[in-house]
Amino acid sequence: MLTGNSERWKVQKEVSRVGVVTAAMFVALFAAVSSIQVLQVDELNASPLNSRTALTQLEAPRGRILVGGVPIAESVPSEDPYRHQRVYTAGPVYAPVTGYLSILPSATGVERAYGSELTGEGESQWVRRLERVFSGGDVMTNDVELTLDSTVQQAAYDALTDRGLTGSVVAMEPSTGRILAMVSTPSYDPGALAGHDPDAVSATYADLEADPAEPLVNRALGGSLNPPGSVFKLVTASAALESGEYDPESLFANPARIGLPGSESVVRNATGLACGPGDEVTLARAIAQSCNVPFVQLGPALGESTLRAMAEAYGFDRNIEIPLDVTPSSMRDGMSEAQVALSAFGQDDVRATPLQIAMVSAAIANRGVLMTPRLVDAVIDPVNGRSSPTEPSIFSRPISPSTSAALTEMMLTGVTSGAAMNAAIRGVDVAGKTGTAENGPDDPFSLWFTGFAPAHAPRIAITVLIEDGGGRGQAGSGSEIAAPIAREVLEAAGISS
Repeated sequence: MLTGNSERWKVQKEVSRVGVVTAAMFVALFAAVSSIQVLQVDELNASPLNSRTALTQLEAPRGRILVGGVPIAESVPSEDPYRHQRVYTAGPVYAPVTGYLSILPSATGVERAYGSELTGEGESQWVRRLERVFSGGDVMTNDVELTLDSTVQQAAYDALTDRGLTGSVVAMEPSTGRILAMVSTPSYDPGALAGHDPDAVSATYADLEADPAEPLVNRALGGSLNPPGSVFKLVTASAALESGEYDPESLFANPARIGLPGSESVVRNATGLACGPGDEVTLARAIAQSCNVPFVQLGPALGESTLRAMAEAYGFDRNIEIPLDVTPSSMRDGMSEAQVALSAFGQDDVRATPLQIAMVSAAIANRGVLMTPRLVDAVIDPVNGRSSPTEPSIFSRPISPSTSAALTEMMLTGVTSGAAMNAAIRGVDVAGKTGTAENGPDDPFSLWFTGFAPAHAPRIAITVLIEDGGGRGQAGSGSEIAAPIAREVLEAAGISS
């Protein structure tokens, strides 16, 4: 009798144990499914390998991408099985920002970065999705409001395309980090990739991919990065002034050319002449006239670690998202003295995006405070209104207000009477710096301008990059080609007398 009870007790114990294990497995399964459906939804939806997401997103309603409250990307009803067609207003103008939503198994740009919010599937919207399960209500999508200024964006696009140039323009608001323009040319029509015919879309994509001009590349943020050339002198001058060992009147030897330390190579000023009269030249004049020889002396005197620390404070070799991914700007590790000398004026293996150089100017304009660059103002909930504004934040403080003021005066002189005079606007103080960077013995130059205006009450920081020498090989310069584009964009933005 006792033996029977003992056996039944053992059986009941095993049954209970199985029940507990089974219940635990159901809990674990529920947790895993919940995690996948709620917590990991953004990551899974953004995966370029998720072809189901691409098809689902074409079928589902989708929020709008707005500039100044006006849609530049929206979904309209379609009679085909997908029911919605994505339409891009002024597509090529905004393509580097919006990207595209396609039948191809990936999206790009804001369409990808904010895909979950645009479809109502973001992590912040899980309560609404749960309510929909029980209520059977309609899908509620969100709109995404960008920081771009339509007038500035169009002016930058027109300035490049009217001249048939390959390049980029980035404009920022120094006090907030808001990106006012981000243009990359040549561009493409995202609408041509948003069609519902797989064969036609694939053919269009293949043609764009094969185009040697790389229209799918956003040159503002990535691609094959260019040497910054003389615009990097602002970083070197920042390091010098912040060291406390130099000021704007610090003197350097003033020959027309100088040998690189430990090397038989020679560096010349762009003019082939000395940097003005006299045997010595000030740091201020070297910036304003964009002379190379003084920086060959200054770079090694500062040393690699000092130069690198300042570059990193401005954002070099750091990961940045705006929320689009940005290729880190960079400089070589473990440099020789000659390489440090070349890096001091943006050559050797220094590489930079236009966004990065715009960040340098924005920090100088904002009294040494670099605000985090951002492309989105807010995610707009159609039920609750503007629910998720993007607040300004400080990225770094690379320089002091006094260094900012000194650099501003140097850049202002560069526009009034120096190498950047083609950026001048009558009645407006414009601070600027040009750059003409070498890519190889026989390769076309990369042409740059960066600056801000008004110089003493900055509203816009701007950077212009022109690739392939602006079609002039090694005959063009940043002053001739990039600076006038910056002037046009600043004037379009209302920076005038």
